[in-house]
Amino acid sequence: MTALNKKAFGGLFAVLVAMAALLFLPAWTLDFWQAWAFLGVFGICSLAITLYLMKKDPELLERRVRGGPTAEKERAEKIIQSITSLGFATMLVVPALDHRFQWSEVPSYASVAGDILLAVGFLIVFFVYKENTFASATIEIAPEQHVISTGLYAFVRHPMYVGGVFWLVGMALALGSWWGLLVFALIFPALLWRILDEEELLTKNLPGYEAYCRKVRYRLVPFVW
Repeated sequence: MTALNKKAFGGLFAVLVAMAALLFLPAWTLDFWQAWAFLGVFGICSLAITLYLMKKDPELLERRVRGGPTAEKERAEKIIQSITSLGFATMLVVPALDHRFQWSEVPSYASVAGDILLAVGFLIVFFVYKENTFASATIEIAPEQHVISTGLYAFVRHPMYVGGVFWLVGMALALGSWWGLLVFALIFPALLWRILDEEELLTKNLPGYEAYCRKVRYRLVPFVW
């Protein structure tokens, strides 16, 4: 096993352990089927994509394992990543507290629908990775990078973030918390800020990106924005 693969497996394991802690400690119980189902879907999908990248695109895997606020070069991106990282953790803790204190009641079928949305988000991300080997976890321009306009990129300019929206909405529902949706609404502006900041960098530094923006008009949702 290569050092990169060990790092990827170790990172995934650490993320799952951290997520479990953020769910079960605030909930103060292991009797939380929504959390177990969510972790199962998240873990299986993440592992499947990791194994795919190990075999098909180790360069992209290396780009993906380098992420987080400290990996960003620009101050704005460090702030955005800090907000989204804190927001992601909050989207675990709030539903856990919701489960513990019974703040809201979400039907079981809605939680199952949330797990399906989560899986759809992962599927979208998989297609992004398959199409775009430059889909780094940080905003950067690789020396050999070029504009990708095929696959999902033919419909919206940022399909990765479309997958992220499915993830986050799916998380709240999967974990059985209407309050989780409120947390998503609070961190959503940071996602929009990242999209605009990324587009500014790509327009300035990636040849052909401005023409691509004229061809594909919508950033996140076709016919809306």
